[in-house]
Amino acid sequence: IIRAQEEQKDMYTAIDMVVDKLESQIKKYKGKLYDRFKNHYDAFQEVQEEEIEEETEEEIGIDKVKEFEVKPMSPEEAVLQMELLGHNFFVFRNAENNKVNVVYKRKNGGYGLITTV
Repeated sequence: IIRAQEEQKDMYTAIDMVVDKLESQIKKYKGKLYDRFKNHYDAFQEVQEEEIEEETEEEIGIDKVKEFEVKPMSPEEAVLQMELLGHNFFVFRNAENNKVNVVYKRKNGGYGLITTV
């Protein structure tokens, strides 16, 4: 019984060490991502917002209009940018074909890509 308790203690110690190592790796990776996309993130923080004041009953109600620069990037970079901003979708210009694309979160936890023709 004493040996089993010691083995269990060693197992918990090993698990604690792995968790500590993973936490430090996550912090390091998150810092690298933030440094890499800091300029993009700052650009989106400065988005110009305009409120639409007049609305008629016959029109579809648009409450807010946002304007932002569409930067060329890969779909993978766009997903990272979307995650950094905490949004459910992200509009970007695909660096490979220079077309406007949209990445979005799917209900199953994956990501989708909408391309234009």
